[in-house]
Amino acid sequence: MRCLCGIRQKSLAPVRFGFLLTACSMILIAGIPSEEPVARVIESAENLGIAHVVFSQRDALHYELQVDFSGQQLRAELRLGGQRIDLMQLQGVYFRMMDSASLPENRAVAPFGLPAPKLQRLRFVNDLFAQLADVLPCRVLNRPHHMGSNFSKLYQLAFIREAGLEVPASLLTNEPEAVADFEDVHGPLIYKSISGVRSIVKPLTIDEKSRLHHLRSLPTQFQECLQGHNVRVHVVGDALFAARISSESVDYRYASHDGNRTTMQPVDLPQDVAEKCSRLARALRLPLCGIDLFETEGGDFFCFEANPCPGYSYFQNEAGLPISDAIVRYLEYGTAQAPNGANN
Repeated sequence: MRCLCGIRQKSLAPVRFGFLLTACSMILIAGIPSEEPVARVIESAENLGIAHVVFSQRDALHYELQVDFSGQQLRAELRLGGQRIDLMQLQGVYFRMMDSASLPENRAVAPFGLPAPKLQRLRFVNDLFAQLADVLPCRVLNRPHHMGSNFSKLYQLAFIREAGLEVPASLLTNEPEAVADFEDVHGPLIYKSISGVRSIVKPLTIDEKSRLHHLRSLPTQFQECLQGHNVRVHVVGDALFAARISSESVDYRYASHDGNRTTMQPVDLPQDVAEKCSRLARALRLPLCGIDLFETEGGDFFCFEANPCPGYSYFQNEAGLPISDAIVRYLEYGTAQAPNGANN
Protein backbone atom coordinates (compact mmCIF):
# COMPACT_ATOMS: atom_id res chain seq x y z
CA MET A 1 0.00 0.00 0.00
CA ARG A 2 1.33 3.41 -0.87
CA CYS A 3 -0.40 6.69 -0.16
CA LEU A 4 0.96 10.12 -0.96
CA CYS A 5 -0.81 13.12 0.50
CA GLY A 6 0.06 16.59 -0.59
CA ILE A 7 0.76 16.20 -4.28
CA ARG A 8 1.34 19.78 -5.32
CA GLN A 9 -1.57 21.43 -7.03
CA LYS A 10 -1.51 24.50 -9.24
CA SER A 11 -3.55 26.37 -6.67
CA LEU A 12 -0.84 25.88 -4.05
CA ALA A 13 2.38 27.80 -3.85
CA PRO A 14 5.36 25.53 -4.56
CA VAL A 15 7.21 24.39 -1.46
CA ARG A 16 10.89 23.54 -1.41
CA PHE A 17 11.79 20.69 0.93
CA GLY A 18 15.17 20.56 2.52
CA PHE A 19 17.13 17.91 4.41
CA LEU A 20 15.59 14.80 5.96
CA LEU A 21 15.37 14.90 9.75
CA THR A 22 15.67 11.38 11.13
CA ALA A 23 13.88 12.60 14.28
CA CYS A 24 15.98 10.25 16.42
CA SER A 25 15.71 12.81 19.23
CA MET A 26 12.63 14.82 18.43
CA ILE A 27 9.02 14.99 19.56
CA LEU A 28 6.02 16.02 17.51
CA ILE A 29 3.16 18.14 18.87
CA ALA A 30 -0.11 17.71 16.96
CA GLY A 31 -3.17 19.90 17.31
CA ILE A 32 -4.06 23.57 17.09
CA PRO A 33 -1.07 25.59 18.37
CA SER A 34 -3.20 28.43 19.70
CA GLU A 35 -5.20 26.10 21.97
CA GLU A 36 -3.72 26.44 25.43
CA PRO A 37 -2.91 22.77 26.23
CA VAL A 38 -1.01 22.56 22.93
CA ALA A 39 0.60 25.97 23.39
CA ARG A 40 1.87 25.05 26.86
CA VAL A 41 3.49 21.85 25.58
CA ILE A 42 5.22 23.86 22.83
CA GLU A 43 6.39 26.38 25.42
CA SER A 44 7.73 23.63 27.69
CA ALA A 45 9.61 22.00 24.82
CA GLU A 46 11.22 25.33 24.02
CA ASN A 47 12.09 26.06 27.65
CA LEU A 48 13.54 22.58 28.24
CA GLY A 49 15.54 22.70 25.02
CA ILE A 50 13.87 19.62 23.57
CA ALA A 51 13.79 19.43 19.77
CA HIS A 52 10.24 19.44 18.49
CA VAL A 53 8.10 20.02 15.47
CA VAL A 54 4.47 21.14 15.39
CA PHE A 55 1.79 19.53 13.24
CA SER A 56 -0.80 22.30 13.04
CA GLN A 57 -4.16 20.95 11.95
CA ARG A 58 -5.17 24.25 10.38
CA ASP A 59 -1.96 24.35 8.29
CA ALA A 60 -2.16 20.73 7.16
CA LEU A 61 -3.27 21.91 3.72
CA HIS A 62 0.37 22.82 3.09
CA TYR A 63 1.89 19.58 4.43
CA GLU A 64 2.86 16.44 2.58
CA LEU A 65 2.43 13.11 4.27
CA GLN A 66 3.85 10.03 2.58
CA VAL A 67 2.95 6.57 3.87
CA ASP A 68 4.30 3.34 2.45
CA PHE A 69 3.63 -0.23 3.56
CA SER A 70 5.55 -2.88 1.70
CA GLY A 71 7.49 -5.94 2.73
CA GLN A 72 5.63 -5.97 6.07
CA GLN A 73 7.29 -2.67 6.97
CA LEU A 74 5.59 0.68 7.53
CA ARG A 75 7.29 3.88 6.45
CA ALA A 76 5.93 7.37 7.04
CA GLU A 77 7.40 10.76 6.23
CA LEU A 78 6.02 14.22 6.95
CA ARG A 79 7.10 17.30 5.03
CA LEU A 80 6.38 20.71 6.48
CA GLY A 81 8.11 24.04 6.73
CA GLY A 82 11.00 22.95 4.54
CA GLN A 83 11.68 19.87 6.68
CA ARG A 84 11.33 16.17 5.87
CA ILE A 85 10.64 14.23 9.05
CA ASP A 86 10.90 10.47 9.38
CA LEU A 87 7.89 9.75 11.59
CA MET A 88 9.13 6.23 12.32
CA GLN A 89 12.08 7.72 14.21
CA LEU A 90 10.20 10.12 16.50
CA GLN A 91 10.72 9.90 20.25
CA GLY A 92 7.12 10.79 21.00
CA VAL A 93 3.92 12.51 19.92
CA TYR A 94 1.60 14.76 21.92
CA PHE A 95 -1.72 14.16 20.21
CA ARG A 96 -4.51 16.67 20.81
CA MET A 97 -6.19 16.83 17.43
CA MET A 98 -9.85 17.69 17.07
CA ASP A 99 -12.12 15.91 14.63
CA SER A 100 -11.19 17.39 11.26
CA ALA A 101 -14.89 17.97 10.55
CA SER A 102 -14.92 20.40 13.51
CA LEU A 103 -12.15 22.65 12.21
CA PRO A 104 -13.26 26.26 11.66
CA GLU A 105 -12.44 25.91 7.97
CA ASN A 106 -15.00 23.12 7.72
CA ARG A 107 -17.76 25.11 9.37
CA ALA A 108 -17.32 28.20 7.19
CA VAL A 109 -18.52 28.59 3.63
CA ALA A 110 -16.79 30.35 0.74
CA PRO A 111 -15.50 32.99 0.51
CA PHE A 112 -14.64 32.69 4.23
CA GLY A 113 -13.96 28.95 4.23
CA LEU A 114 -11.85 26.81 1.92
CA PRO A 115 -12.84 25.77 -1.60
CA ALA A 116 -14.01 22.15 -1.76
CA PRO A 117 -10.77 20.65 -3.23
CA LYS A 118 -8.56 22.29 -0.60
CA LEU A 119 -10.97 21.40 2.17
CA GLN A 120 -10.94 17.77 1.08
CA ARG A 121 -7.15 17.75 1.10
CA LEU A 122 -7.02 19.37 4.55
CA ARG A 123 -9.35 16.73 5.95
CA PHE A 124 -7.45 13.88 4.32
CA VAL A 125 -4.05 14.90 5.65
CA ASN A 126 -5.46 15.41 9.15
CA ASP A 127 -7.36 12.13 9.17
CA LEU A 128 -4.45 10.12 7.81
CA PHE A 129 -2.09 11.53 10.41
CA ALA A 130 -4.61 10.71 13.16
CA GLN A 131 -4.66 7.11 11.94
CA LEU A 132 -0.86 7.01 11.92
CA ALA A 133 -0.82 8.10 15.58
CA ASP A 134 -2.33 4.71 16.43
CA VAL A 135 0.57 2.76 14.95
CA LEU A 136 3.72 4.90 15.17
CA PRO A 137 6.43 3.02 17.13
CA CYS A 138 7.01 5.78 19.68
CA ARG A 139 5.42 7.13 22.84
CA VAL A 140 2.07 8.79 22.08
CA LEU A 141 -0.06 10.83 24.49
CA ASN A 142 -2.59 9.41 23.72
CA ARG A 143 -3.28 7.03 20.85
CA PRO A 144 -6.74 7.81 19.41
CA HIS A 145 -8.07 4.26 19.63
CA HIS A 146 -7.25 4.15 23.36
CA MET A 147 -9.48 7.17 24.01
CA GLY A 148 -12.69 5.30 23.23
CA SER A 149 -13.48 4.37 26.83
CA ASN A 150 -14.69 7.93 27.40
CA PHE A 151 -17.61 7.41 25.01
CA SER A 152 -19.40 5.26 27.60
CA LYS A 153 -19.25 6.33 31.22
CA LEU A 154 -20.68 2.99 32.35
CA TYR A 155 -17.99 1.07 30.49
CA GLN A 156 -15.35 3.29 32.07
CA LEU A 157 -16.80 2.77 35.56
CA ALA A 158 -15.96 -0.93 35.27
CA PHE A 159 -12.27 -0.04 34.84
CA ILE A 160 -12.46 2.40 37.74
CA ARG A 161 -13.82 -0.25 40.09
CA GLU A 162 -11.31 -2.83 38.87
CA ALA A 163 -8.48 -0.40 39.67
CA GLY A 164 -9.71 -0.35 43.28
CA LEU A 165 -11.28 3.12 43.31
CA GLU A 166 -14.71 3.58 44.85
CA VAL A 167 -17.57 4.93 42.73
CA PRO A 168 -20.48 7.01 44.10
CA ALA A 169 -23.86 5.28 44.18
CA SER A 170 -25.05 5.72 40.59
CA LEU A 171 -28.20 5.20 38.57
CA LEU A 172 -28.64 5.29 34.80
CA THR A 173 -32.29 5.38 33.89
CA ASN A 174 -35.05 6.76 31.72
CA GLU A 175 -37.74 6.04 34.33
CA PRO A 176 -38.81 8.95 36.58
CA GLU A 177 -40.06 6.53 39.23
CA ALA A 178 -36.62 4.95 39.52
CA VAL A 179 -35.09 8.35 40.28
CA ALA A 180 -37.54 8.94 43.12
CA ASP A 181 -36.74 5.52 44.62
CA PHE A 182 -33.01 6.15 44.26
CA GLU A 183 -33.29 9.51 46.01
CA ASP A 184 -35.22 7.93 48.88
CA VAL A 185 -32.25 5.66 49.53
CA HIS A 186 -29.29 7.97 48.85
CA GLY A 187 -30.59 11.46 49.61
CA PRO A 188 -29.86 14.55 47.46
CA LEU A 189 -28.72 13.75 43.93
CA ILE A 190 -26.75 15.25 41.07
CA TYR A 191 -27.23 14.40 37.40
CA LYS A 192 -25.01 14.38 34.32
CA SER A 193 -24.66 13.13 30.76
CA ILE A 194 -23.40 9.58 30.14
CA SER A 195 -21.69 10.38 26.82
CA GLY A 196 -18.18 11.56 26.06
CA VAL A 197 -19.48 15.08 25.34
CA ARG A 198 -18.87 17.55 28.15
CA SER A 199 -21.96 18.44 30.13
CA ILE A 200 -22.60 20.58 33.20
CA VAL A 201 -23.12 18.60 36.40
CA LYS A 202 -26.16 19.94 38.26
CA PRO A 203 -28.04 19.20 41.47
CA LEU A 204 -31.47 17.62 41.12
CA THR A 205 -33.68 20.44 42.38
CA ILE A 206 -37.44 20.74 42.66
CA ASP A 207 -37.56 22.44 39.25
CA GLU A 208 -35.67 19.56 37.60
CA LYS A 209 -37.93 17.02 39.30
CA SER A 210 -40.93 18.63 37.59
CA ARG A 211 -39.32 17.76 34.23
CA LEU A 212 -38.34 14.18 34.98
CA HIS A 213 -40.95 12.92 32.51
CA HIS A 214 -38.49 13.93 29.76
CA LEU A 215 -36.22 11.09 30.92
CA ARG A 216 -38.21 8.66 28.82
CA SER A 217 -36.53 10.20 25.75
CA LEU A 218 -33.15 10.88 27.33
CA PRO A 219 -31.49 8.33 29.66
CA THR A 220 -29.48 10.21 32.28
CA GLN A 221 -27.01 9.35 35.01
CA PHE A 222 -27.83 10.23 38.62
CA GLN A 223 -25.43 10.02 41.56
CA GLU A 224 -25.54 10.66 45.25
CA CYS A 225 -24.42 14.19 46.10
CA LEU A 226 -21.23 13.85 48.12
CA GLN A 227 -19.98 16.42 50.61
CA GLY A 228 -16.34 17.45 50.51
CA HIS A 229 -13.89 18.57 47.81
CA ASN A 230 -13.14 17.67 44.22
CA VAL A 231 -9.61 16.49 43.49
CA ARG A 232 -8.25 16.46 39.96
CA VAL A 233 -5.42 14.04 39.27
CA HIS A 234 -3.23 14.05 36.18
CA VAL A 235 -1.19 10.96 35.44
CA VAL A 236 1.70 11.59 33.05
CA GLY A 237 3.60 8.38 32.46
CA ASP A 238 5.35 7.63 35.74
CA ALA A 239 4.42 10.94 37.39
CA LEU A 240 1.25 12.08 39.12
CA PHE A 241 -0.04 15.57 39.89
CA ALA A 242 -3.05 16.31 42.08
CA ALA A 243 -4.98 19.51 42.79
CA ARG A 244 -7.49 19.98 45.59
CA ILE A 245 -10.39 22.13 44.42
CA SER A 246 -12.55 24.44 46.53
CA SER A 247 -15.82 25.77 45.12
CA GLU A 248 -19.36 26.39 46.26
CA SER A 249 -20.69 25.15 42.91
CA VAL A 250 -21.47 21.50 42.20
CA ASP A 251 -19.59 21.80 38.90
CA TYR A 252 -16.52 23.88 39.74
CA ARG A 253 -15.69 24.36 36.05
CA TYR A 254 -18.70 26.63 35.68
CA ALA A 255 -18.62 28.32 39.07
CA SER A 256 -18.57 31.77 37.47
CA HIS A 257 -22.00 31.02 35.95
CA ASP A 258 -23.33 30.79 39.51
CA GLY A 259 -21.46 33.87 40.71
CA ASN A 260 -19.00 31.67 42.65
CA ARG A 261 -15.23 31.22 42.58
CA THR A 262 -13.02 28.18 42.23
CA THR A 263 -9.60 27.89 43.84
CA MET A 264 -7.03 25.10 43.64
CA GLN A 265 -3.88 24.05 45.38
CA PRO A 266 -1.45 21.14 44.93
CA VAL A 267 -2.08 18.20 47.23
CA ASP A 268 -0.31 14.93 48.02
CA LEU A 269 -2.64 11.97 47.69
CA PRO A 270 -2.53 9.02 50.08
CA GLN A 271 -0.15 6.49 48.57
CA ASP A 272 -2.81 3.84 48.02
CA VAL A 273 -5.07 6.31 46.18
CA ALA A 274 -2.18 7.48 44.00
CA GLU A 275 -1.32 3.88 43.14
CA LYS A 276 -4.93 3.18 42.17
CA CYS A 277 -4.96 6.22 39.88
CA SER A 278 -1.79 5.03 38.15
CA ARG A 279 -3.30 1.54 37.88
CA LEU A 280 -6.43 3.00 36.26
CA ALA A 281 -4.38 4.94 33.69
CA ARG A 282 -2.46 1.77 32.80
CA ALA A 283 -5.65 -0.29 32.50
CA LEU A 284 -7.15 2.29 30.14
CA ARG A 285 -3.81 2.44 28.25
CA LEU A 286 -3.73 6.20 28.75
CA PRO A 287 -0.24 7.40 29.77
CA LEU A 288 -1.77 10.89 29.94
CA CYS A 289 -4.98 10.82 31.94
CA GLY A 290 -7.10 13.32 33.88
CA ILE A 291 -8.90 11.56 36.74
CA ASP A 292 -11.76 13.20 38.64
CA LEU A 293 -11.79 12.23 42.31
CA PHE A 294 -13.85 13.43 45.24
CA GLU A 295 -12.61 13.48 48.83
CA THR A 296 -15.45 13.36 51.34
CA GLU A 297 -15.45 15.19 54.64
CA GLY A 298 -14.65 11.85 56.25
CA GLY A 299 -11.52 11.39 54.13
CA ASP A 300 -12.87 8.74 51.73
CA PHE A 301 -12.05 8.99 48.02
CA PHE A 302 -14.47 8.33 45.16
CA CYS A 303 -13.84 8.45 41.42
CA PHE A 304 -16.21 9.99 38.87
CA GLU A 305 -14.42 9.41 35.57
CA ALA A 306 -11.14 9.46 33.62
CA ASN A 307 -10.54 11.97 30.84
CA PRO A 308 -8.42 10.60 27.96
CA CYS A 309 -7.62 14.03 26.50
CA PRO A 310 -7.46 16.32 29.53
CA GLY A 311 -7.44 20.08 29.33
CA TYR A 312 -4.66 20.00 31.90
CA SER A 313 -3.59 23.63 31.39
CA TYR A 314 -6.51 24.94 33.48
CA PHE A 315 -5.22 23.00 36.49
CA GLN A 316 -1.61 23.79 35.69
CA ASN A 317 -2.39 27.50 35.71
CA GLU A 318 -4.60 27.51 38.80
CA ALA A 319 -2.61 25.11 40.99
CA GLY A 320 0.89 25.79 39.67
CA LEU A 321 1.50 22.20 38.57
CA PRO A 322 4.28 21.62 35.97
CA ILE A 323 2.22 19.20 33.88
CA SER A 324 3.33 20.39 30.44
CA ASP A 325 6.99 19.97 31.43
CA ALA A 326 6.21 16.41 32.51
CA ILE A 327 4.49 15.71 29.18
CA VAL A 328 7.50 16.87 27.22
CA ARG A 329 9.98 14.96 29.39
CA TYR A 330 7.95 11.78 29.10
CA LEU A 331 7.78 12.03 25.31
CA GLU A 332 11.51 12.67 24.99
CA TYR A 333 13.00 10.52 27.74
CA GLY A 334 10.32 7.97 28.65
CA THR A 335 10.05 9.39 32.16
CA ALA A 336 8.08 12.41 33.32
CA GLN A 337 10.12 12.78 36.49
CA ALA A 338 12.03 16.03 36.92
CA PRO A 339 15.81 15.57 37.24
CA ASN A 340 15.60 16.07 41.03
CA GLY A 341 12.61 13.72 41.30
CA ALA A 342 10.24 16.51 42.38
CA ASN A 343 7.01 16.85 40.44
CA ASN A 344 5.12 19.43 42.50
